[in-house]
Amino acid sequence: MDPAATAWVLAATSLVVLMVFGVALFYGGLVRRKNVVNMIALSLAAMSVVSVEWAVMGFSLAFAPSVLGGLVGGLDYALLRGVGLEPFPGTGVPSALYVAFQLAFAAVTLAILTSPFAERASLTGFTVFALLWAIIVYQPVAHWVWGGGWLDSMVSSLTGASPLDFAGGLVVHAASGFSALAIALVIGPRRGLDGRGFPPHSIPMTLLGAGLLWFGWFGFNAGSALAADGVAGSALLSTHLAAASGALAWGLVSWLRGRPSSVGMASGALAGLVAITPAAGYVEPWASIPIGVLAAVASYYALAWRLRSGIDESLDAWAVHGVAGVAGSLITGVFASEALAGQPGLLWGGVPTIMAQLISTVVVVVYAFAASYLLAKAVEAVVGLRVREEEEYVGLDVSQHGEEAYAWTE
Repeated sequence: MDPAATAWVLAATSLVVLMVFGVALFYGGLVRRKNVVNMIALSLAAMSVVSVEWAVMGFSLAFAPSVLGGLVGGLDYALLRGVGLEPFPGTGVPSALYVAFQLAFAAVTLAILTSPFAERASLTGFTVFALLWAIIVYQPVAHWVWGGGWLDSMVSSLTGASPLDFAGGLVVHAASGFSALAIALVIGPRRGLDGRGFPPHSIPMTLLGAGLLWFGWFGFNAGSALAADGVAGSALLSTHLAAASGALAWGLVSWLRGRPSSVGMASGALAGLVAITPAAGYVEPWASIPIGVLAAVASYYALAWRLRSGIDESLDAWAVHGVAGVAGSLITGVFASEALAGQPGLLWGGVPTIMAQLISTVVVVVYAFAASYLLAKAVEAVVGLRVREEEEYVGLDVSQHGEEAYAWTE
């Protein structure tokens, strides 16, 4: 048992849990005032659902020894059997703490996935979808990338290099972002939406959410070192620089095309944070600056395309998390330091590393998109995802919860 590592991962777990509420506020500020309670409640529901499922079988599916040819983990840890005070294999922290740390990641991922449900999905439909998505998409992908599943061995045998995902660029962000795009195609646009979208009801709330996410991301990335050491320090610095670089890059691009919005700069910071996530412990801190810039620019133009296309992926999980997650995964293959990652990136002649990143990224994106599309179709057919037209018109705060965020009193 490593006491320093245990103390740091305890703190990091708390920071990652805070990110769930950062997502809730970021998204809550972006929707109309009649839907803000529901938008925040979806993040709360996501965390609650996945937390219980994680204890019952989710952690086991993701991190137990492989079954079914490496497609998923077995049920060795179902109902937290064997999880206690002893260090989890391969770590210096107690098994119970490692379960909690990974649980927080799963909760954030599902909170991100609330984006395509914004302002038009029933609480029941979302809850059923979230539970099934965790089992069918998140936990298998986590096992493939982090749990010793088939993807790692397949990519290594093809390229001679291992896929690199330090803290979830693929598992969390690419998977949730491209799943969000698939869901948006199934659920359809919000009623009354024009080409400009609906204006956010509270920009200060969104900026506060972005600040909480920036802060919590130090636990997300530096905590993934699972040690209080130099790698954690390097990951923390890289995380901060990527966020700052992304905010500046998005602000500059939008300034050249008009005026730099505060929400845009916050989105750029998030894009930088997403992109550094797979790379944080594998690149030198200087590399986080071009990573943040490239990811923010890619996300900016992805968002612009999404608006032109008429696809209502309402709060842009695809553009900010999906596109930046893919960009970060690929760029990790360029800047990876052999001293940190154990294999050199393309910048130092590491062609196998970039090939490993390309193959693993394509596999995760295609699986997440296809599985989410089919799952959304199934849930829509059996349970229903959308509320009725009159409920959407009144607003989901009243129709789903019987509450109002800003009730006026005389």
